[in-house]
Amino acid sequence: MAREATKSTTMNGGDGEYSYFQNSSFQRSQMESVKLLIKEGIDEKFDVISSSPEFIRIADFGCSVGPNTFIAMQNIIDSMKLKYQSHYGLEFQVLFNDFISNDFNTLFKNLPLNRQYLAAAVPGTFHGRLVPKNSLHFVHSSFSLHWLSHAPEELVDESSPAYNKGRIFYTGAPVEVLEAYLAQFAMDMTSFLDARSLELVHGGLMTLILPCIPDGIPRAQSDFLICNDLLESSLIDLTKEGSVSEGKLDSFNLPIYNPTVQEFKALIESNPCFSIERMASLILDEEEFNVQTVRWFHSPELFGKDFSVTTLVMTSLMSCLIGTPKKLTLSSIQDHQYMICFWFLSF
Repeated sequence: MAREATKSTTMNGGDGEYSYFQNSSFQRSQMESVKLLIKEGIDEKFDVISSSPEFIRIADFGCSVGPNTFIAMQNIIDSMKLKYQSHYGLEFQVLFNDFISNDFNTLFKNLPLNRQYLAAAVPGTFHGRLVPKNSLHFVHSSFSLHWLSHAPEELVDESSPAYNKGRIFYTGAPVEVLEAYLAQFAMDMTSFLDARSLELVHGGLMTLILPCIPDGIPRAQSDFLICNDLLESSLIDLTKEGSVSEGKLDSFNLPIYNPTVQEFKALIESNPCFSIERMASLILDEEEFNVQTVRWFHSPELFGKDFSVTTLVMTSLMSCLIGTPKKLTLSSIQDHQYMICFWFLSF
């Protein structure tokens, strides 16, 4: 059940008031933050012109619908054009990837008119192969890899030590639940890296941006995960009230895992095809974080219709937020309880 729900989960489509397109400014701000890092990485490590002198193909995995993906692609292309400005006539192609149910119509309707690349869609899960071997020169993925291919199956198995009865996430759960999430994340990341190792040409680069939990910080103390805890608490309250069945609560688990920096680093280092060229932590914008958080929970319409939790549950979160306003500040996040990690890998 969790597997099927996850496959259809996408960001809210369209470009209206409650669309992801209009509500991804926090992600967009991070695109600006990594602009210099991407330029430096391309200047120092990117070298594929000798193998493909006429064009460069870039793939954005998990692009969703937001305009931030256009910013990222333009930053990458601008950096490449500066490096190869003597190569007249060099063309660029961008492949936009996300689930089949993603709103590609809105994505392509909002393509920049002055873009300097040819665009195409590649629908499907990025946990497997999507394009021919040796056909990509640069891979980009931002705020996507913490989404699992599906929630761990052990979580709904009553005979498993990882049975997550009465919960929807791993914070506050037995250690077996956390281990099941980590194991699923490891399998998904291994599949992602293995697929990209076949698709990238020699000398290609990959940049990954994702939210991580700093090493040594208990997940229960991470302010970034407070939203998931609040969602879980609301579901439990609704179950007690009879608005949500106990069976529905026990069958749903969020298909998200935010790794620690070391967990993610270890997975990359265990893959013989990639080496870490650079990693960095990006600074959170406190004002933007707070604005987005308040907006999310005042507007349950922001969550796509395919999401497994009902609007009723999202609306009920407001009572929790009103009771815990201090937890929605960045006071402890600024003490390194949450990070946006930037990774530059070479193939």
